[in-house]
Amino acid sequence: MINRSLKTLLEKRLEVSPAVALLGPRQCGKTTLAKNFGMKYYDLETDVARTRVDVAWSDLLASQEVVIFDEAQTFPAIFPRLRAAIDSDRSRNNRFLLLGSVAPALMMQVSESLAGRLAIVELTPLLLGEVGADRLDELWLKGGFPGGGILADGLFSHWQSDYLRLMAERDLPSWGLSASPKLTERLLKMTAALNAPQMNLSQLGQSLGISHPTVRGYLDFLEGAYLLRLLNPYHGNVRKRLVKAPRMYWRDSGLLHALWGVGSFDQLLEHPSVGWSWEGFVLEQIISTIKTSGVNADFYYFRTSDGYEVDLIIDAGGQKWGIEVKLTSSPSPDDLRKLRKSAGMCDCTRHFLLSRTTDPVVASEGGSVNLESMLEVLARDFL
Repeated sequence: MINRSLKTLLEKRLEVSPAVALLGPRQCGKTTLAKNFGMKYYDLETDVARTRVDVAWSDLLASQEVVIFDEAQTFPAIFPRLRAAIDSDRSRNNRFLLLGSVAPALMMQVSESLAGRLAIVELTPLLLGEVGADRLDELWLKGGFPGGGILADGLFSHWQSDYLRLMAERDLPSWGLSASPKLTERLLKMTAALNAPQMNLSQLGQSLGISHPTVRGYLDFLEGAYLLRLLNPYHGNVRKRLVKAPRMYWRDSGLLHALWGVGSFDQLLEHPSVGWSWEGFVLEQIISTIKTSGVNADFYYFRTSDGYEVDLIIDAGGQKWGIEVKLTSSPSPDDLRKLRKSAGMCDCTRHFLLSRTTDPVVASEGGSVNLESMLEVLARDFL
């Protein structure tokens, strides 16, 4: 069994909180991780489990074992009862573990009923540090969903296609997305085609036959369902004209590649947008690794109208690191010089050119790194 990096942070949050919400996309491993903390488990998507919870409620409140409620967002009635249980004994921690497949922005019951009573942690699909650096290309191609092929041969990309179809037809509508399944499927394909470049919401809306505000609302919903990551631009005090539109990335590269119709690593390398895929994959690995550690950080990208850019700015606790991603095994000195100038414009304390180099070099101000060495630097100097 793979040891999930989030386990340590989850243990710490349970020790100091009466309830913790473990959130993340469907099928990313939340239930498997949660059962490390207790076996009083109830899947609230089923009527049988809801009845069992209702009948056994008094016993659950007295339990010394962590009680796990899976897919909590599907049973809103549980939240007021949890609030009352927590308020009746605020000194007890390590009581309830709620699992959910949507972000707090889509779980109104959390903000209304459990504000101040609940810690929140997010689990991602498998990360490079969890599967091993020797499986880098396999993880990039297939993505990190445990059932999607990274742990078993022959499932990619059929698993991903089925996953997306079920999301469009069942899960997203049940969580409140108003778009029809057919429109949602078109939206998913178009966001895959626009992965990484700056978004043009008006153009996207026109292609789908919906308004600018509506398409933005749909994208916010997909972000809340852990499918997309929207990366905002860094503004700061820069004396240049800046690109201000957010960038949009598919969080799991395997889902993105299934939408592209990519079925093998050779097909991925031949795809015209392979560079955008690599960029999104690398950024998601870095951002998720930082979040999994419990470090509070803000993330941006930076780009000027005349082409100076930093793909990822990490801003946390007085540190500001800039990372530029290139799909090459031979980064050039010119790339590093341009990055140094770009990073200086946004006051980065360190800057890294991240490529597929086999000869990483790290210095005090930054360096030329690959993904494995970048994660090692983060673990040593940032996390």
